[in-house]
Amino acid sequence: MRILYLREMRSAFREKTIVINSILIPIFLYPFLMWAAFTGLMFVMGQTEGFQSRVTVAEWPKSHPALRLKLEHHEQMELSEAKETPAASEQAIKEGRLDALMELLPTTNAAAALPGNFEARITYDQSRERSTEAQRRLTEIIDEYRGEWLKRDAKRRGVPAAAWQGFTVATRNVASTRQMGSFILGMVAPIIFVVMVAIGCFYPAVDATAGERERNTWETLMSSAASRLNIVTAKYLYVASLGGLAGILNLLAVMLTLKPIFAPLLAQTGRTLQFTIPLAAFPVTLVAAVLLAGFVAAGMMLFASFARTFKEGQAMITPFYMLVLIPVVFLQAPGLQFSLPLALVPIVNLTLMVREALSGVFHWLPMGIAFVVSLVAIGLCLRLATFILTFEDVVTGAYSGSLVKFLQQRVLKAAARKTAPSTR
Repeated sequence: MRILYLREMRSAFREKTIVINSILIPIFLYPFLMWAAFTGLMFVMGQTEGFQSRVTVAEWPKSHPALRLKLEHHEQMELSEAKETPAASEQAIKEGRLDALMELLPTTNAAAALPGNFEARITYDQSRERSTEAQRRLTEIIDEYRGEWLKRDAKRRGVPAAAWQGFTVATRNVASTRQMGSFILGMVAPIIFVVMVAIGCFYPAVDATAGERERNTWETLMSSAASRLNIVTAKYLYVASLGGLAGILNLLAVMLTLKPIFAPLLAQTGRTLQFTIPLAAFPVTLVAAVLLAGFVAAGMMLFASFARTFKEGQAMITPFYMLVLIPVVFLQAPGLQFSLPLALVPIVNLTLMVREALSGVFHWLPMGIAFVVSLVAIGLCLRLATFILTFEDVVTGAYSGSLVKFLQQRVLKAAARKTAPSTR
């Protein structure tokens, strides 16, 4: 097993495709994608903040000249008097020739008792970014003016601010910058971690099975003195090693690059975050990487063991690859807890275990169950792989079918024949 394992690892590091997909892509892909996404977001935000909002005002209230001056002197507001009907202005908004229409209407009922009170109605197109931004700017200006106007009117009537404001809302976040950074890291890192482990296992699993057949070395290997269990185990350890290496390298790369990537966005909000991992999370993450890589490698080798060419291997592994990724996407909800039922689900349990460990939370009983479940799943997959390789037509590549077809033909039918009553 040791000789075969080292031989597989040497061959892998000489293969350009495996080195790129299992080592280089995990290090650079997701940090680069996150950098590109946040850079694009900052660019779009800069473009959005820089353009002039084209706004038409239907009619100015005579009692509020200060509001008109505030809007006219706004650097990002291009005002014009309404020269068309509201329906025509609405059509111009739909066509993109105008961003928003503001109508200042007199109030009715009890609101009309306050002298100078009015109602602002803003018409905009929410499907257009420019129009939505114009509506947001108008709302902020009117809200600011309304607060100033109420303060002046209350002061003129001798009413203190505390009397008419009613109540105020004050918030205080008790989480430290390190806890917030760990929370964000726990939300982002696990899904990237699973994707990278799967990518790291993908090409080695195909190369360890279909690649051997395509190079015409599979029969020679199977006829060696090593038992088939040793051969399967050595190849499995090779695939799992590269998958775990890909996951750990990617996690380290994300940790090192997350702070500089978030820095421009945090600078605008005035907040700071510390992306640090608790010391107790390192062994948990390492164990999860080993178990996740072990399960993914075993599953991919099962599917790829029937492939006769590298292309067939890629096609056979893809459904399992998607099966690994789909549940993880739906498990990133912040309120989802690492419970005992979820600890029984492979991949899901390890993903939640990593997420909570990065956040500094450790539920030891579910973690122990997840550990045992993962080991059992890996053992069953290896046992099935060894059983499959006892059939010579599968070993030589003469069998034309997939894992599902093999189980139907060789396992389920054989079990049905054994349980069926004998007839004379």
